[in-house]
Amino acid sequence: MSEQDKYKQIFEANNSWIEKNKVDNPGLFKLLAADQNPDFLYIGCSDSRVHPNQVMGLKPGEVFIHRNIANMVISTDLSALSVINYGVEYLKVKYIIVCGHYGCGGIHAAMEKSDYGILNPWLRSIRDVYHMYRKELNAIEDTEARHRRLVELNTYEQCRNIIKMGEIQKSYYETGFPKVAGWIFDIEDARLHDLNFDLEYELNKIKDIYDITGNAE
Repeated sequence: MSEQDKYKQIFEANNSWIEKNKVDNPGLFKLLAADQNPDFLYIGCSDSRVHPNQVMGLKPGEVFIHRNIANMVISTDLSALSVINYGVEYLKVKYIIVCGHYGCGGIHAAMEKSDYGILNPWLRSIRDVYHMYRKELNAIEDTEARHRRLVELNTYEQCRNIIKMGEIQKSYYETGFPKVAGWIFDIEDARLHDLNFDLEYELNKIKDIYDITGNAE
């Protein structure tokens, strides 16, 4: 099959999907046309093998999604910050989930001593996490085991980055939401693993520096 045929096949598949849902799920398109009201904001990796709705078992409209290389939440990334702001301020999401995955290409790249051109500034944020935990990571002799651990540590640090945001603190202290969670998706068996991010504990650890609401005393 040519690349052009693959492209055309997408529209054929779309038409088939529409006709199938008219029979199997006749209310779906009215639901999609209505205002979205998701309880979950998912921040994940752009990896083509990981699809948030399928991984979480949720229907369209039930999860607000942002994806980038290695599921990063960087203080200068207006795209991620705008998604989080919109999710919290306007959609009133109850959970923000950062989901990393084993086998992440961005994590692998950050572990290499290579020049990736335009990707270097992005990878530096992952390397900053490596630097933070370098003693623990360098003690892991097996490269794949070290990679898996960096996936976990990076995901956890992105959860920490989220709770440093003013709108997160303000909403949480006023309403108890959003909760923040860190997950790992294992591509080999498709299972989700909860990193058990302790939001109250982590907020207490950073409040002397990062609290900007005056409510963390």
